[in-house]
Amino acid sequence: MGAYSRAATGVGPGIDARDKPSAAGGDEFADLVKGALEEARKIGERSEHLSVEGIRDNADLNQVITAVAEAEVTLQTVVSVRDKVIEAYKEITRMPI
Repeated sequence: MGAYSRAATGVGPGIDARDKPSAAGGDEFADLVKGALEEARKIGERSEHLSVEGIRDNADLNQVITAVAEAEVTLQTVVSVRDKVIEAYKEITRMPI
């Protein structure tokens, strides 16, 4: 069960455990990001594959259009997250020490 699933269902450590930072929380976040990036990569590859098959006239046009649109939305999401990370980094570097 992923971090989002546990948070949505309320399953997991109690309130006291959530107040304390843990190394496992960092690992869960890293795994969440890694999984999201891997899924984005797979969506891009699937879109490319279906596009090539569409050019060869081996794939349904609706499948190709859907895959390309899904890849476009995924890319926009990745770029948006990247921009937010860069913005957060810049904000942290501007903080007084």
